[in-house]
Amino acid sequence: MTIETPLPDYPFTPQRLQVRPGIGMSYLDEGPKDGEVVVMLHGNPSWSYYWRRLVLGLRDRYRCIVPDHVGMGQSDKPDDAPGASPGYRYTLQSRIDDVETLLQTLGVTGPVTLAVHDWGGGIGFGWGLTHSAQIRRLVVLNTGAFPLPAAKPLPKSLRLGRDSALGTGMIRGLNAFAAVTARVGVENAMPHDVRRAYLAPYDTWANRIATSRFVQDIPLGEGDAAWPLVQAMGRKLPEYADRPVFIGWGLRDFVFDKHFLKGFTDALPQAQVHAFEDAGHYVLEDKAEVLVPEIRTFLDTHPL
Repeated sequence: MTIETPLPDYPFTPQRLQVRPGIGMSYLDEGPKDGEVVVMLHGNPSWSYYWRRLVLGLRDRYRCIVPDHVGMGQSDKPDDAPGASPGYRYTLQSRIDDVETLLQTLGVTGPVTLAVHDWGGGIGFGWGLTHSAQIRRLVVLNTGAFPLPAAKPLPKSLRLGRDSALGTGMIRGLNAFAAVTARVGVENAMPHDVRRAYLAPYDTWANRIATSRFVQDIPLGEGDAAWPLVQAMGRKLPEYADRPVFIGWGLRDFVFDKHFLKGFTDALPQAQVHAFEDAGHYVLEDKAEVLVPEIRTFLDTHPL
């Protein structure tokens, strides 16, 4: 899918990889090929556009690899109905496998910095279950890598989208999840053209399949497909305490709130934490002017 809508601050030419037979993944590969690698993983309902200003702030020195997960951004959006060809299983394990395929294809077998947001945490730390030795630095922005904290109930809006046909209809029929998140996920309203860029990939029922499937895949307990993965990630998270970690957090996030932040700071007590009372879920939108130079300084002062 090529997006025709203007994309402010996104002067990149995406590349494509057939990540599975008949399924193309769009990704950015910006910066010197011999630069230290920064892998940036977005969540739902965003796409690589979320990372644009960090890429612009790093690509003179760092190699920035930023995929659009299958079904998101400018990647293909295959159906998952029985008999669909090509078909795709929209599960966390599929996303982890796709990242592994991308990095192997690009020859990224050495040290990386892992930067994650939202579902990118589950995908990135899921990849880390078998590749943790490669992850030498972490940049963690409003995400999770462990089961839902006991003190944090799943918001009713997400449970509606996860467990009901009505919620699915609102997400796929009205683009409700992407549209609402683009408004409530920031404390400073996005400019109109930026909000349009966030929503542009999700312009039809068919093209909203991944935004719905991600919500349906939220793991809450035994029997959920992703549950064993998030349990394993949670157990492994403290093992990263010997590595440099940068945490940037919008405290007004309606999902990944102070309870999730505490989960990370408890496991990674050495982390450099930048928490903002006046920022929301899309913390890089609210605080790019602060976070981009701070992340750049963090990387520069902790060379691989």
